[in-house]
Amino acid sequence: MTNRKLLTEYVSAFTHSLVFSGVSDAVISPGSRSTPLAYACMKQEGLAVHRQIDERSAGYYALGLAKASGKPVMLLCTSGTAAANFFPAIVEAYYARVPLLVVTADRPHELREVGAPQAINQINLFGAHVKWSADLPMPEEDNRLDFLSRHLHRSVASAKTEPKGPVHLNVPFREPLRIDFEQSYESKGEVMHFVGESALSAQAEGFLLETLELERGLLVVGEMPEPLPAVFWDFAEKLQWPILADPLSNLRANTAKQHQHLIIDSYDALLKNESFKSAIQPEAVIRIGPQPVSKPLTAFLAAVKPKIYAVMDESPMMRDAQSVVTHHLQASAKNLWQLPLGQQKESAYLAEWQKGSMLFWQLADEHCETELDEGVLAKAFFGELDKCNLVIGSSMPIRDVDTYFRTTDKDILMYANRGANGIDGVVSTAFGVQAANKRHTYLYIGDLSFLHDMNGLIASRLQETDMTIVVMNNDGGGIFSYLPQSEEERYFEALFGTPTGLKFEDAARMYDTEYAAVETKQQLIDALRTEKHKSVKIIEVFTDRANNTKTHRKLWNRLNEELGK
Repeated sequence: MTNRKLLTEYVSAFTHSLVFSGVSDAVISPGSRSTPLAYACMKQEGLAVHRQIDERSAGYYALGLAKASGKPVMLLCTSGTAAANFFPAIVEAYYARVPLLVVTADRPHELREVGAPQAINQINLFGAHVKWSADLPMPEEDNRLDFLSRHLHRSVASAKTEPKGPVHLNVPFREPLRIDFEQSYESKGEVMHFVGESALSAQAEGFLLETLELERGLLVVGEMPEPLPAVFWDFAEKLQWPILADPLSNLRANTAKQHQHLIIDSYDALLKNESFKSAIQPEAVIRIGPQPVSKPLTAFLAAVKPKIYAVMDESPMMRDAQSVVTHHLQASAKNLWQLPLGQQKESAYLAEWQKGSMLFWQLADEHCETELDEGVLAKAFFGELDKCNLVIGSSMPIRDVDTYFRTTDKDILMYANRGANGIDGVVSTAFGVQAANKRHTYLYIGDLSFLHDMNGLIASRLQETDMTIVVMNNDGGGIFSYLPQSEEERYFEALFGTPTGLKFEDAARMYDTEYAAVETKQQLIDALRTEKHKSVKIIEVFTDRANNTKTHRKLWNRLNEELGK
């Protein structure tokens, strides 16, 4: 039996050390075995508690919270399969390098592997998908709170050290599980942590300065947690290289007009054209952040195999799925734009990219005036956004953004789960993102992905939020219509199209959200501009998969014709 005083002291030390180490948010799912820590979280000053009933959704909510805040978030559940439901979000956090502190309550050692209820093997439950894992001691007569605080310090430090990622702590408790809310706790002392910024070696700096003198160079920017600082733009203006900006780079928004000429936001479309690809082969590529979403860009660089393809990545685990990187600089990207560059002359190479980009946007604007498909509707949607977050689903939504989101100075922060590129947990991630910075948040998502995490809407019943969800309902998996398997008609609909015939009006009613159904561009714009009276609004946009593919390819074909002239 656990002594109530010792239990209270233990969990109080636990939450105090977390807050001291920089954790300010905890996401909790209800359960019995985690009761002591859940109570301690509620009473801990400086720790905001977010509730989510379903553990899988809770994992993604915490992921969104940590992704948008940049700080480790505690994720707590009871024992048994509750912990296993965290796994998808943990996998995403590991590959997306998002800091999570996953805390799973457990049965005491004598109740493990003896048929006790809600007792599974939780030791190293998440395997290689966490940076570190520990099975903590139980509250006992000789409570070693100094040991506990140091393990918590190590856990938080590990989660937020590059490459950031999830850490797992398994915490066993004996009954009774209640704590004394009146008992105070005074820390016996915590560990101070200082982090130094890594610097480039003289050899690395020399290599970069020599590379940056080349005219035919590309700066590829993958996912960035926040807009890049003014010093980056000073560097970019001197460099005069085209910047191929992934939607998640946060360079396609928040970019002052005087710098927008450097951003190439249409490369995904342009690199579908063979003659354009032949004309703009680079001498050098420097990439910061993970690989961008665009398959045409990935295929282009894999085919060209630039003599210099340098990646700046703090992790020794370099991200290079195509094995084309020639130089890995294990250092923060900020070291790049701190290099002393002289002003370069105007670049003919940059002008080639700009000419192609201007042509694409001219054709895209004309296309959107006369045609109606999912991409046209997406472009209209993006044009209505400002002072908000945009959380993007995988599959077609992120590709719509890649194709149709034009660089702007509007204040829009973009987020997506591209660590593992899954379609699950996106609704919960969006609620977590909104909770992190309290900005109005738009979620742009497909119908199958929305179905995968529809219970994530429970978050709107448990804490305040401000969300507009735009669901592109093409009755199935729209992305597959663009992939090779679409050429084989046998079983395509059954295995890939997977039509459900479902609409979400009843789901909106169940969760007490506002709802609007639209089919045209003007209806969508009107629905977006109509004042929202509830915390969540669902706008369901009905499109046709076959028409989407056919009409989208019209734009590609027109671009190919014009680029070939």
